[in-house]
Amino acid sequence: MSDIGLMPERDRRPAGHRAARRAKKERRGPGCFFLLLIVAAVCVAGYLGASKLVGLAGDFFGGPEDYPGPGTGSVVIEVRQGDTVAAMGRELKAKDVVASVDAFLDAAAGAPEMNQVQPGFYQLRKQMQASQAVQALVDPASRVDASIGVPEGARVDQVVGQIAKKTEFTKKEINAALKDPELGLPAAAEGNPEGYLYPATYMVGPDATPLSLLQEMVSKAVALENDLNLEARAKALGISAHDAIVVASIVQAEAGTADYDKVARVIYNRLDDGMALQMDSTIHYVSGKDGSVWTSAESREIDSPYNTYKYPGLPPSPIGNPGEEALEAALNPADGAWLYFTLVDAESGETKFAESYSEHQQNVEELRQNCREQGGC
Repeated sequence: MSDIGLMPERDRRPAGHRAARRAKKERRGPGCFFLLLIVAAVCVAGYLGASKLVGLAGDFFGGPEDYPGPGTGSVVIEVRQGDTVAAMGRELKAKDVVASVDAFLDAAAGAPEMNQVQPGFYQLRKQMQASQAVQALVDPASRVDASIGVPEGARVDQVVGQIAKKTEFTKKEINAALKDPELGLPAAAEGNPEGYLYPATYMVGPDATPLSLLQEMVSKAVALENDLNLEARAKALGISAHDAIVVASIVQAEAGTADYDKVARVIYNRLDDGMALQMDSTIHYVSGKDGSVWTSAESREIDSPYNTYKYPGLPPSPIGNPGEEALEAALNPADGAWLYFTLVDAESGETKFAESYSEHQQNVEELRQNCREQGGC
């Protein structure tokens, strides 16, 4: 028997063939490794999401995708309330301001002031380098909006003045928008926006109009009324939803910060007893006066349905735009038999409530004394 017959099966091929096979394996090695890398990356993408894969690929090939220059043209982006830096990055990527969210996040990581960027509208360029987009966002000069603050209790005329002061809209344009059928006022308002412009801070973007801004104020007021279940809760008190807003507007104008529900109770007690409300705030509404706790004998003789010294019951419409706390107090007044109240300390805002007129007179005298000591009220 030949020795060749005893050779293992793997050794029977010619030496040249075995050498060629080894060379082929060596050539195949890197390709197999790269293929495995791609497969692994696809699996990672399935777990972490496509954006993570982009970041991994960027690290592997030299960093996330970024535009090289300052960009071109102009684009306005909005930073919304509660937006994180990542959310800003997604907005910028969607508007083609930056090439990738990861490039923006890398640039923002070196700019701690990014955490102080306020909600609003910013003018940037398309296809900006991420670091330059960050610089633009933290630069106040990039803001292209106005901030309108409507304080609680502000009257419509005061809101109009504030809008005209902070924007390029004229009072004529704003007042025309207030009469627009598209404003969105509830039917109970009977076309009067007083009481239905919700107190809040509003961002006026570059595309805003007087009507769109006022529509936002009305829609916020209506949304809050729905959230408070205003109509049903007012009905349970024996009044209409509109009258509840009237009460809330008086509460807003009269109450100290801790006394909303007590003032509401005084109003309801007086209405139940058939007493005139005698609220100085309604006189101030007629006269346009602000900043005083007093009314004159002359002003209390003004012939107006808003003069609650002269005419019993509620005035025909709100005397300002109440906030949520005043509305809640009008729907949920405190328990008590009070018929009177007065501020007794203008500096602290302390208010005292009384069931009898004699007790009330004592409280008024305390106010007068404190006003003398404090240099006037």
